Amino acid sequence: MDKKNIEYFKELLTKRLEDLLAQADDTVSDMTAQKDNFPDPTDRASLEADRNFMLRIRDRESKLIKKIKKTLERIENKDFGVCEKCGGDISVNRLKARPVTTQCIDCKTKEESLEKALGI
Repeated sequence: MDKKNIEYFKELLTKRLEDLLAQADDTVSDMTAQKDNFPDPTDRASLEADRNFMLRIRDRESKLIKKIKKTLERIENKDFGVCEKCGGDISVNRLKARPVTTQCIDCKTKEESLEKALGI
């Protein structure tokens, strides 16, 4: 992969990481700052449902943060864009669609087919 593409992905991932970390900080601040008292149980239930939904989203985002950090490490180690299964190149179009991917489309397709066959 050429240097221009690597810089593009490095900037893209760094920006995404910063955005996710800022959102996580905002969520923590919002959840600790809210001391609402709802006399109506329905209103309280609605607030709790919203909080649970937000926590599920943040959990998914925390997993994405870990993947982004690992991808930035792969960029530094010059492993970015190389399939960890077959060692072949991952296409730039695939990386643009999913920059944290570690497999080429062929290996990922085979893995998903196997998972489907095994019922995983």
